[in-house]
Amino acid sequence: MAITSEHIRATVDAYLDAHPEEKDALSVVLGLLDDGADLSSRQEFRGHATAGAVLVNEEGEVLHIHHLALDKWLLPGGHLEPQDATLHDAALRELTEETGIATESVTSLGDRPVHIDTHPIPANDAKGEPGHQHIDFRFLFRTAADVRELQVEEVTDFAWRDALTLADERLRQRVRSGVR
Repeated sequence: MAITSEHIRATVDAYLDAHPEEKDALSVVLGLLDDGADLSSRQEFRGHATAGAVLVNEEGEVLHIHHLALDKWLLPGGHLEPQDATLHDAALRELTEETGIATESVTSLGDRPVHIDTHPIPANDAKGEPGHQHIDFRFLFRTAADVRELQVEEVTDFAWRDALTLADERLRQRVRSGVR
């Protein structure tokens, strides 16, 4: 069952219940939802949802992957697929696909996103995609496992890094408090 606009709206609303100070930062997302945009569709170039995993190991380090197309170090994650029932499920699927870490080796630290981030994605002429926005719903997970097999079509490397290296201060604080 594909992720619906109602599920995305409910996820944003639950997130804002916990973090009302971020309502202004998410005004574009709320506006798109109010306009009836299908944020689960990759073809919605005003902005579409993606799902990310913030995976923390036993030492408190956060997994980063080197993304091939963007040539950047990022958290694991990606686009929604029709078989994803929830944003949380999509984040876990992406984590497993990109790293080979089995879902049974991962513990979720909540059904609500730990962070929602919007960021620009450059145009990709090879895919016929104009520049657009990703609305990344990031979920917090813990594991004792290590990366098994990278998805070489998308990921070139991985690194476990101290949570203090996370660029976004809100995410950094939430990760540190969420794994205590």
